[in-house]
Amino acid sequence: MAWMAWTIPTAIFFGVIACLLIIFTILAIKYPETPRVGILRIETTRGDRLFITLLGSAFINLIWLGLEVAPQPYALLACLVYAVAVFRWV
Repeated sequence: MAWMAWTIPTAIFFGVIACLLIIFTILAIKYPETPRVGILRIETTRGDRLFITLLGSAFINLIWLGLEVAPQPYALLACLVYAVAVFRWV
């Protein structure tokens, strides 16, 4: 596929997303859950919180790139803190 640059980081990124989806599917089958209401005042499941985390992490990385706050790998730390917060309180 000449239209996309498949580099090792790109492959790792898509591999991690695929693994997360598989893990969350298995968790949903083995341990069904009831939706809970967090600080957003909407019912969310694990899958909803994963989606919110991935979407927010994309925005964190875009803002990080745009503002040139620090080297990009530090954005990963910000995303991990954000993910913990989303899964804890949303």
